[in-house]
This record gives sequence, C-alpha cells and structure tokens, in this order.
Amino acid sequence: MSKPKSVYRCTECGHEHPKWAGRCDACGEWNSIAEEPAVLRAGKGGKGGKGGRNLPSYRLTAVPPARLRDISAESLTRWRTGLNEFDFVLGGGIVPGSMTLIGGEPGIGKSTLLLQAAARLETAGRTVLYTSGEESPDQLRLRADRLTEDAGAVHVLGETRLESIIEAAGAIAADVVVIDSIQTIYTGMLESAPGNVGQVRECSGQLMRFAKESGTSVIVVGHVTKGGGIAGPKTLEHIVDTVLYFEGEATLDYRLLRTTKNRFGSVDELGVFTMTENGLLAVPNPSAVFLAARADGISGSAVTALMEGTRPVLVEVQALAAKSGYGTPQRVATGLDPRRLAVLLAVLERRAKTSFADLDVFVQVTAGVRLNEPGADLAVAAALVSSLHNRPAPADVIFLGEIGLGGEIRPSGAVERRIAEAVRLGFHRVFGSSRSTVQVPGASLVGLDHVEQLVRALAA
Repeated sequence: MSKPKSVYRCTECGHEHPKWAGRCDACGEWNSIAEEPAVLRAGKGGKGGKGGRNLPSYRLTAVPPARLRDISAESLTRWRTGLNEFDFVLGGGIVPGSMTLIGGEPGIGKSTLLLQAAARLETAGRTVLYTSGEESPDQLRLRADRLTEDAGAVHVLGETRLESIIEAAGAIAADVVVIDSIQTIYTGMLESAPGNVGQVRECSGQLMRFAKESGTSVIVVGHVTKGGGIAGPKTLEHIVDTVLYFEGEATLDYRLLRTTKNRFGSVDELGVFTMTENGLLAVPNPSAVFLAARADGISGSAVTALMEGTRPVLVEVQALAAKSGYGTPQRVATGLDPRRLAVLLAVLERRAKTSFADLDVFVQVTAGVRLNEPGADLAVAAALVSSLHNRPAPADVIFLGEIGLGGEIRPSGAVERRIAEAVRLGFHRVFGSSRSTVQVPGASLVGLDHVEQLVRALAA
C-alpha cells in the first residue's frame, strides 16, 4: 500500500505549493508553509473501521437555490446564556447553527467561562455537550464543584475523535456543543497527529458543516501562539462565524472578552469579567472598575474615553518622565503601540517645544486595556506633559482627540456617546478639538486647535 502524497500549504493564506519553500508566493509570509498528509478516504488507502470511514451526511435532501426576494426576512433567534457580558459580546446571545471560536492564554479562564455558560444554558432548557480533549470528566466535575452555577445537568465527554463527538451530539440531540480545544481533536480522514495544520482545518470544516446542517451551535476553544494569535492555519478564523479573544493577566482579577469577528453582530465589542474563587462574574460597569483605583492630585495621569464596539469605556492613561541614568533614554509602553508613543514624543518636542530627549519615558494603560484608536492621543500627550511639569491634570477632565504630525488636534468619532459616559461618571469638562460641535448636557468643551495649547493649559 503506497503512502499518500503530502501537500504543502501556507498556514496564513491557505495557498498550496508543490514543495516546501521558505516564503509563500501568494501572501509573502516567511516560514508559514507546513506539510500536510493527503486526505485518506474509505477505499483509498484509509485504515478502515473507526479511522477510515467517511463522515456521515447530516442532511441528504438537496436544497434548491432561491431568489433573495423569495426568502422570508425572519428575525434572528438567539439563545441567551445569562452571562450578560458574554451575551453582549456575542451580539445578544448564541445563534443556532453558528460556530464560535474563543482563544486566550493558558489559565486565563476560557474553560471556566464556557462551563458556566453551559450550566446556564442547561438551566434555560438547552441541551449542551461539553467535550474536553484536555481534561477528563472527573477533572471537569472538580471544576464544576467550584462554580456558583449548578453544572450537574451538562453532558460531558472526554473524547478527541471528531466522528465520535458528532455521533454523541446527535445521540443526545445537543443544541450547543463545546469543544475544548480544537487543537486536540483529530479525524481519521487524515494521517497526522492532532494539532497539525491539516487536522485543525479539516476538523473545523467538518464542524462548521455539522453546525449549519443540524442547527447545533458549536463553540470551540483555540490555543494561542507567542504572538497572541490563535494557533493553526489562518483559515480557521475565516471559517467560523465569530472570533472571541479572552485577555488579561493571569495574576490580575479582571478578564477582557473581545470580539474581532462577528457575522451576527458588532465587532470590537468588549466584555469585562472578574475572576473569583467561585468562577467568573460579569462587570456591568467597566468604566467605574477601570477608574476605581485612580488617585486625584497625582501628576502623569489623564482619562480618556474609548469606543469598544458600541460601548464607550473610560480608562486612565499614566505616564512617568524621569531623568535617564543611561546614555540612551528608555521608551517603555504598556497597552500602547511603542511606535505611536515615539510619534507623540516627536510631535511634542518639535511642535510644542517640549523636550524629553534626556528623560526615560514610561506610559501604561490601566487594567490591561489597549489603546487601539488615535482618539486617545490627546490623553497620552496630556499624561506626558503632566508628568514632565509635575502638575496634576484637573480631576474632572477627560481628553479626546487625535494629534497630527503638524501638532493639530482632530476630533474623535462618536464624541457625544463618549462624553455622555464621562458625565455619568462625574467628568464635566472635555479637552478636545475646537472643530467638534457636539454639546452634551452637563459637560463643557475646552476647544484646542494645536498641541501647544494643551501644553500651556497643563503647565500653567
């Protein structure tokens, strides 16, 4: 019996190559090409029995194509889990027949979150199958005993073979199937170990087909790489309907659940949880939590409002400028792109005559939040200037605006919603672009045209 021929495929774009190469011809990525054994199907070199048979068809009836105008516009059904922050990030709940991927660092709480959601779904009358390839049912029972929710009704299965998992889901007519994790699952249609690029893609494709044809919602856990991305082929994220990232430091109490793709809702939504000995608890007001430890009267602190999807969130930006003890000053940024920090320092020095040349500069965003939008530029600059002159910024002020290379200050998007959230938490003045015409009751706008005006206002 001849060994099936291997193929070489790029893990980033999926392009197939006749042989291994260091660089993908299609997307240009280096060291992204991996070897995959060819698919083994029954009667063509397969092992037969458990490993070599084809997956069953979940619906044999062919569906004829239809015109869009003939399709009824039914409202989207969602199953709420009862974990409000989890439902919010998903867009209102789990959609039947959807496939969701959740990734995160080891120990961050992915399994705990999904077990709690499974327990609440069972309480609501939905049948849930929790499949774990990393923990035995006994270990899952120990985890469930620590939770506040009663997870006793959840069906659990310690299995790594895809065909067995789908068969078990069909046997109990599961509404939701949780797979922890996709890197431990394998199919007998491939002659490779679990976690291989080909196994991850083939299993994901079969699970998506199962979800769409049976109406079962599938949630899979994905491991992450050192770079923070989900391990395996990039096509894994293209296959699924929703991609969630569970973030946060394992040594801190807060966990951030962020969506980067959602076919049934908004992207970049943010859910906040706190980790307790009894499981994860949803945080209904993230802004108040992020600012809870903020101290008044300390220099180097500024508050801004970020738009996380459809939700405005207030966060504190801290900066420290200290005399350097080395020949080359340090530039350290936590929660902010270091290149953006370098740009802002250059603009402050050139356009506002403020020098940080001989100073070490440290900038961090509290609670593990990342500044991914330019609307936070003004807050970073305000924290830097406040630390440089050792003058605290006013306690009731938030800073909203983008700083251009010429030092000009540009307005942010969704200003009205950001300011309304700030007023609700006791901030009544806004330093922002003078071109913004938004008026919110309870807040006054201090219009700025140039970053030099910010420096004068804070250094006075």
